[in-house]
Amino acid sequence: MAHTLEALAKGQEFSEKPTACLALADGQLFYGQGFGAEGTAVAELCFNTAMTGYQEIMTDPSYAGQVVTFTFPHIGNVGVNPEDDETADPVAAGMVVRWDPTEPSNWRASEDLSSWLARRGRFGVGGVDTRRLTRAIRHQGAPHVAMQFSKDGSFDTEALISKAKAFPGLEGADLAREVTCAQSYRWDEMRWAWPDGFPKRSGPGHRVVAIDYGAKRNILRCLASAGCDVTVLPATATAEDVLAHDPDGLFLSNGPGDPVATGAYAVPMIQTVLEKTDIPVFGICLGHQMLALALGAKTLKMNHGHHGANHPVKDHTTGKVEITSMNHGFAVDSQTLPDNVMETHVSLFDGSNCGIALRDRPVFSVQYHPEASPGPMDSMYLFTRFADAMAARKAA
Repeated sequence: MAHTLEALAKGQEFSEKPTACLALADGQLFYGQGFGAEGTAVAELCFNTAMTGYQEIMTDPSYAGQVVTFTFPHIGNVGVNPEDDETADPVAAGMVVRWDPTEPSNWRASEDLSSWLARRGRFGVGGVDTRRLTRAIRHQGAPHVAMQFSKDGSFDTEALISKAKAFPGLEGADLAREVTCAQSYRWDEMRWAWPDGFPKRSGPGHRVVAIDYGAKRNILRCLASAGCDVTVLPATATAEDVLAHDPDGLFLSNGPGDPVATGAYAVPMIQTVLEKTDIPVFGICLGHQMLALALGAKTLKMNHGHHGANHPVKDHTTGKVEITSMNHGFAVDSQTLPDNVMETHVSLFDGSNCGIALRDRPVFSVQYHPEASPGPMDSMYLFTRFADAMAARKAA
């Protein structure tokens, strides 16, 4: 095929031969310049509206199985650094951006984005009309895609389209198993503070067991900063594993994939813990969905999900509106909440559920990421609420 002519037909213009191709399952093709490591990726495509934090987004385990289209054009301009990784390696399958990444201009940068991706075996596509791509995602739902970076600019587009069509999608996918920790560990690092970076928590604290469905480091740091002595357990931990630590509270982390698939083993654990103890429980993102399933609600797949750092959420318990960070393609169906569970938060974009709580116990969860990495800090109070609930239980 004449790649440049195809691209021009779609409104793309290049001063040099394209080195990357993005193929949607419906046959649409987008061309651009690749950066990072040469290769091919097959995944679900989503878009993220955050203006900062591309490194945190790429290393967020909640993006397993997804390629991220960034609607903000200046991606790569502040470089990357080891302190901003949310996990050891990028988890998102790849990235699509409007402009090719520039040389970093930031005092914290230790490496440029392209080199960082190449070293971690990931790649991105620059020079794509991300506005047009975002409209396609919104209109048809999160599409399945295959993308390739080849420096010689040679692509078998029919093969790429076939790979996109063959991708099984995220429904029914238990991805938490793929991103969770291999064994338990302790966490004592707190939130970043000038000028020393990440201080260590010391002294007695609330004993918290955190279930790792794909936990971000900054969420664990927020727990430590709230006075929690954190022990992290794998996603497949049983109720016996949890209770063996005699916890003051249970935390259910963020993570990727279909909540129903992960719930096959996570829900029985949560239900048993709730039956055998009265400890506070706090869930985030996938952890929110796990708690909802354990309490008797259902979840559903969204058209294109919520991904960004500017999502308004209303707290029904206070009447306040928070601007939040979100990353989810599934949601709790509020129509299925049992009578003993109240809906505490809703999205002001589409009215979808963003928070629940038991009416008679300190058991609550939210759909968004309150740790602000990246994003606003409106919801940091939730970590304090969790700590206060544990303190109140001890005092009683």
